[in-house]
Amino acid sequence: MDWIYSSEMKYNREFSQHGKVIKDAEAKGFNPGLIVLLVVVGLLLVFLVGNYVLYLYAQKNLPQRKKKPISKKKMKRERLKQGVSAPGE
Repeated sequence: MDWIYSSEMKYNREFSQHGKVIKDAEAKGFNPGLIVLLVVVGLLLVFLVGNYVLYLYAQKNLPQRKKKPISKKKMKRERLKQGVSAPGE
């Protein structure tokens, strides 16, 4: 019986040593939550930087927006406010 007991103890010691190696390997791996967080933050950063670059490109290369034409009625109203009489009145 002593022989069986000693061989079991030897087996258990070897198994526990291998078990620690496996636990240590898992502990040294990357946290999956951290990986997801880094990917999401990276994509958000790329999106924001890309939008800023496109904004700068559009400011330099696109023509200025045209102002809306003012109606004749509004022009008359503005002239009367300034004290200039409208032509033909």
